[in-house]
Amino acid sequence: MTRIAILGGGSWGTALSIVLSRSHKPHELSLWMRDPALARAVGKSRVNELYLPGCPIPAVVAVTSDLAHALAKARIIVGAMPSAYARAVYSRALPFIDNDMRVFVSATKGLEPSTHLRITEVLSQVFGDKFSSPPGVAVLSGPSFALEAARGDPTAVVVASQTGEPAENARGVQRVADYIQAEFAGPSFRLYTNDDVVGVELAGAMKNVMAIAAGACQGLGLGTNAIAALITRGLAEMARLAMAVGAHAETLSGLAGLGDLVLTCTGSLSRNRQLGIELGKGRALPEIVASTRMVAEGVGTAGALLALASEYKIELPITAQVNAILHHGKSPRDAMEEIMGRPQKRE
Repeated sequence: MTRIAILGGGSWGTALSIVLSRSHKPHELSLWMRDPALARAVGKSRVNELYLPGCPIPAVVAVTSDLAHALAKARIIVGAMPSAYARAVYSRALPFIDNDMRVFVSATKGLEPSTHLRITEVLSQVFGDKFSSPPGVAVLSGPSFALEAARGDPTAVVVASQTGEPAENARGVQRVADYIQAEFAGPSFRLYTNDDVVGVELAGAMKNVMAIAAGACQGLGLGTNAIAALITRGLAEMARLAMAVGAHAETLSGLAGLGDLVLTCTGSLSRNRQLGIELGKGRALPEIVASTRMVAEGVGTAGALLALASEYKIELPITAQVNAILHHGKSPRDAMEEIMGRPQKRE
């Protein structure tokens, strides 16, 4: 059986441990949590009451705060930590990863705030000199609320790897994305392969910012006209930047782009949308953030996206207004009025 280590005991990491326990292929699974007290509590109760209440974790999943134990003999490592912590977690993991490890799977939707790097780029920097034969790297993204995936609701996602990048397995050599598709697929978890790593990663990061904007529209009491316009123009903004960086247009219209954007902008389980709703109602960002342990990735990603866009001389008007609300004290209503007051143009 393939041993899989999941790094990150939040809602998505916990959900993935449950989802992968149902895969068509049997696995040995470990779920690493940063907090030893939480790991002990979850290991005993088999429920992550803090991040994913009501979803039992099967006995096949070993819950631990010991990185060495979690990573021992792991052939697939899944990163499900917030983007701001990815470098630190992967750096801590480095000494415990052996040369037989086959694939890193990044399930983090965001950019590193301090460098505006994609997480696969962070992985490359951290592990660049570790392996004589580099392991494969894949990105897992798409419309996937943790709670729904964990309880077995039908969920379809994308797994992307570079074209031709191989992963060794018992049957020989195959593309990384195909390998992960075969290992992860289950009765209610469907994966589509893709070779556009850049597009899948950027879409996953950008949709969170758009969800904050959509939530702010709702918090202001605006109607569905505004939300529909926001989603549509938000997708255009996402495609503009992603394609400038090297993404494929079709990725933005697929599950990782349009699919995840619609889910995050309209779904009641979206933490970025919920944060936007509270901002639209007039609450201050520090107060909102302090009231929850959940991480809304869009908060740290907005500025990173603007920095990336500046490098490519790409205009991101919605992202710029969200960043101004989050970090420069602009009111959501003023931001909305400025967007609506922009010069008329051809679609």
